[in-house]
Amino acid sequence: MGDTPISVGILVFPETTASVVYGMLDLFRSAGRDWGMVTEGRPGPELIRPWLAARGTQALEICNGARIFPDHSLADSPPADIICVPEVNLPPDAPLAGRYAPEIAWLRARHDTGTLLAAACSGAMLLAEAGLLDDCEATTHWAWCETLAERFPRVRVQPRRALVASGAGQRLIMAGGGTSWMDLALYLIARSVGVEVAMQVARVNLIDWHHIGQQPFARLACTRQVEDAVIARCQVWVAEHYAEPNPVSALVRLSGLPERTFKRRFRQATGMAPLEYVHALRLEEAKQMLETGDAPIEAIANEVGYEDAGYFSRLFRRQVGLTPGQYRRRFGVLRQALAGAGSVRVAGR
Repeated sequence: MGDTPISVGILVFPETTASVVYGMLDLFRSAGRDWGMVTEGRPGPELIRPWLAARGTQALEICNGARIFPDHSLADSPPADIICVPEVNLPPDAPLAGRYAPEIAWLRARHDTGTLLAAACSGAMLLAEAGLLDDCEATTHWAWCETLAERFPRVRVQPRRALVASGAGQRLIMAGGGTSWMDLALYLIARSVGVEVAMQVARVNLIDWHHIGQQPFARLACTRQVEDAVIARCQVWVAEHYAEPNPVSALVRLSGLPERTFKRRFRQATGMAPLEYVHALRLEEAKQMLETGDAPIEAIANEVGYEDAGYFSRLFRRQVGLTPGQYRRRFGVLRQALAGAGSVRVAGR
């Protein structure tokens, strides 16, 4: 990944919805930026620069009466690493031939220059109209799968698959229906700027696990560095030594303060008691290990500083809302899926 942000264009036309257009824009904007705000109190680097393109730059009324203000016209749009096509909010039997001629010509031209094209939901129909899906696997919203197969018999429709990467260099990406545009955005983030960034976006935005609540994603907003220089020095030390025995006693010695004074200033600076802070750091490291490896729970507990694996598991469940095994099954699967995206980079990056 270079220093220049990934350029992502989002195609806009009247038959789409603001939730997809602006939802994707928000997730792309989040990449790199929001994790820093949550964990360190300041924005991180801009990794993706999204923009909106339509036939013209005038305000455009789309579905449900929302108004969108495109950044560029199709004719004057800048170079892009990725172009995203939102859903076509029409009945599946609605004729599309000729309806999107300028958009289809633009997509075909961008694809010819090496740009990756990604379609959410029924947006795959525009890729098919452009002839880009011939002899390729594809997916779309379940209500459009039959229509896609009938109108374009050369397309190998995969109705059961939620995400398909197809074509030369896997530069044609399609997601199924509903809120799968979130999966599509995560895939594109992982593929263009890295799996860890995509995981951060998923955690910050609670993607795909809304029913669990926020706890599994709460990656220590309170660990950001504080203004108290003594406590900040202790934070730096404990970030590297949290697994050592009796870390709070070591922190007291490092601070040079009386124990009671140290604990008062630590809570005042971080909002957490020192031991609570140590537990939080240990659990965050345990989450990372659960996501990325298959080490036994007992080994992970020992690695992050707990001799009693049972105590570790109870603490993890109380703080995270899931057992370590449940956390691994949920988030390990997400990381594995995104790792597949991260192994295929955007052309030229």
